[in-house]
Amino acid sequence: MPIPVSCEFFPPKSAEGEARLREVYQELAREIRPEYFSVTFGAGGSTQTRTFETVREIQRDSGVPAAPHLSCIGSSREGVGQILDDYREQGIRRIVALRGDLPSGMQDPGDFRYANELVAFIREHSGDWFHVEVAAYPEFHPQAPDAETDLANFKRKVDAGADAAITQYFYSIEAYRRFLDDCERLNVDVPIVPGVMPITNYQQLARFSDMCGADIPRWLRKRLEAFGDDMDSLRAFGHDVVAELCRQLVDAGAPGIHFYAMNRSQPVIGLCRDAGLIGRD
Repeated sequence: MPIPVSCEFFPPKSAEGEARLREVYQELAREIRPEYFSVTFGAGGSTQTRTFETVREIQRDSGVPAAPHLSCIGSSREGVGQILDDYREQGIRRIVALRGDLPSGMQDPGDFRYANELVAFIREHSGDWFHVEVAAYPEFHPQAPDAETDLANFKRKVDAGADAAITQYFYSIEAYRRFLDDCERLNVDVPIVPGVMPITNYQQLARFSDMCGADIPRWLRKRLEAFGDDMDSLRAFGHDVVAELCRQLVDAGAPGIHFYAMNRSQPVIGLCRDAGLIGRD
């Protein structure tokens, strides 16, 4: 494998979803041998129990390290400290540290306002036990007033002790290259791993992108819209677009690729195979 890959899951909400995810992570572990599997964590801990259970199972049964997401908004220092202690007892060595969004109806942001404060607390509480990943936004965070402010926020997370970053997904290699250049200008030198979202459902992708501020280039949006209900053709075209993006990222020297797997295995395995990320032993 030319560069490491990792995959992100969300905690399943049903016994059927749990069984399906079990099949997915076992197949991915066997076929692409990822560096780790990450598991998302809902705003204000809304999926906290399911995240814990999913992380525990993956860490125990997959042969691949689990990396729980930890969002801090609406949380206390005591509560986050307990979570860190629980993960340490399970042998978890990697954390994805995020601010998160304040849940609807909750007024108190808790003891942490920003992700850099969470990163600093993790270091204060757990030293170097955890490899800490943070989020990066090549097209800048949708709540940031401008790109420079967003870059300054990212630098604060790195300065607080982050080891590496995972980007929001994008479909323009130039956005990633520009972001790396901007980080170099600010003397930010941690690995910045591009996040990649497979294209399998245009309506779902458009909804996600509108929520998180990820840009779907106009040419790509128009091509995807043109497929209408022809899902097989849309998926084949989307696969080709994303596989080419992965090849460009490898050529650009990306330190790894993080797949937003959406609890599915086949799109990721196909992309890894056609981008030359597996099968080169």
